[in-house]
Amino acid sequence: MKMKSVTATDLEFSAVGFGCWAAGGSAIWTGTDDANSIQAIRRAIELGITFFDVAPVYGFGHAETILGQALRGQRQNVVIATKCGLSWDAGGTITNDLKPATIEREIDDSLRRLNTDYVDIYQIHWPDPATPIAMTMETLNKLKSAGKIRHIGVSNFSVALMDETRQYGEIVSHQGLYNLLERNPIQYHNIPLEYRTEDEILPYCRRHGLAFFPYSPLFQGLLTDQFRVQNQFDAHDVRSANPKLNGKLFETYYQIRAELLAFAAKIGKPLSQVAINWLIHQEAVTSVICGAQTVAHVEENAASASWDFTPEMAAAIERILQPYHDPVYTA
Repeated sequence: MKMKSVTATDLEFSAVGFGCWAAGGSAIWTGTDDANSIQAIRRAIELGITFFDVAPVYGFGHAETILGQALRGQRQNVVIATKCGLSWDAGGTITNDLKPATIEREIDDSLRRLNTDYVDIYQIHWPDPATPIAMTMETLNKLKSAGKIRHIGVSNFSVALMDETRQYGEIVSHQGLYNLLERNPIQYHNIPLEYRTEDEILPYCRRHGLAFFPYSPLFQGLLTDQFRVQNQFDAHDVRSANPKLNGKLFETYYQIRAELLAFAAKIGKPLSQVAINWLIHQEAVTSVICGAQTVAHVEENAASASWDFTPEMAAAIERILQPYHDPVYTA
């Protein structure tokens, strides 16, 4: 497995990471099975994947529990990144909450579920405009001093908010939406994004030596060989709420996918590996957060790092995307 590093931290990251949202269970992700998730995580470690990204809100604690079970005996061999700042009530309503008391409760709950006494990178999941970032960082710095977290990261932050955050402590990473078809997206599941990934965040991370972790590298399944135009998700699947997979832009995205599929077939690779290796090829990308529900999924993801992505391939992909420049870059 190819490994990557950045100057902001002494951690090493596998170029292909493991995203644990689907491990939150079949109630939120069609086709998920706990036993398969555990097998996939353990197989990922065998294949050299060392970076595991999770969050409390994934299955309301379930994904962290599954990851903790799967990593027994392997904790020292992996980098765990979980998150804080999204709370839920008994009815499943989620709110942004970065108040100190909430973070202190969340980290203890996460450590218990993950079956560990520290987290390598503790990421602020989304900004909370109601809580001053200085207050949030003061709490995270205390957790760092206490040894509960090793490093602080952010997710879905603008450049301006990262600059403000760094006034109150060190951050080592940014996690943001980025894939072949969403390079400077303006929204995610109808949530406005206050950053442009390719134009703003990647240069910022390079400039300051921060890790960058792209989420949704396969566009929630669209950039795979198996995606179906109809009946891809159950109604309760979180992906069914993605307007880009169901709204007016979907036909455009599906047409681009068809052209990318033809390119993938020409070079003899699955579309998923083309999409992941394109990200690995980006200088500022550190570890690609790849979801996997089965051993077969994780084996295909890991194989993305086993072949060279050439400048000629990159140029061919740019030629495919160019006619769709506006919807691809602004959706």
